Amino acid sequence: MCGRFAAARSKRQLLEEFEVELDGADGSELRPDYNVAPTKPVYAVLSRAPKEAAEEARPVRQLRVLRWGLVPSWAKDPSIGAKMINARVETVAEKPSFRRAFAGRRCLIPADGYYEWAVLEETGAGGRPKKQPYFIRPADGSVMAMAGLYEFWRDRGRPDDDPDAWLATCTVITTTAVDEAGKVHDRMPMLIERDRWGDWLDPGVRDAREFLIPAGSTGLAIHPVSTAVNSVRNNGPELVEPLREEGGKESALF
Repeated sequence: MCGRFAAARSKRQLLEEFEVELDGADGSELRPDYNVAPTKPVYAVLSRAPKEAAEEARPVRQLRVLRWGLVPSWAKDPSIGAKMINARVETVAEKPSFRRAFAGRRCLIPADGYYEWAVLEETGAGGRPKKQPYFIRPADGSVMAMAGLYEFWRDRGRPDDDPDAWLATCTVITTTAVDEAGKVHDRMPMLIERDRWGDWLDPGVRDAREFLIPAGSTGLAIHPVSTAVNSVRNNGPELVEPLREEGGKESALF
């Protein structure tokens, strides 16, 4: 699964990087977040007609702020979103919670990298195995475009003119992990290559199953990080720094 990631790029950087046509974030500017956890607000790139446009208006590429944890339109309340942070690539096209969004509400969720925890042989308190966190990122420092889906949920308890009447949420699609990332955990975010961003985002592409292929060689770099990332209260660039042994030497990978 993908349960934590880092997203420190500014809105301006993302608008340029993803060639966004419309800033749909309603003036929101998210602070750099090195410990993004479920239910937090995140940037997402998507393609849809502007809010006030005519029904036949063409979709435009937008940058929106969504809440991480998809809430299906039919959900009774939004609490289900905390359990819907990931959608498996193997079932996303058929599972009721995701299939409608997969057909026409696909997005890209920008990240600098993501965290995953490897189970160690060493045990800790209570005899439970210890876990070592790792940070996994593009080796060339480029943005990581995670495949996602988004949905809108209507709070029927609020009037139409209430700005909180609609909740926009998203989920990250995961696939089988490969290369070094697969040694840490068997799942990883599904990544969309730059030359396929347009097709993935196009709501006119109703059958996107051609994108659902196993990950190839990923070009990712990986290093162990401090267990400080375990707590969502901790945040800052130090969380993604390589863990070092006494004397300043970078810790071994495994």
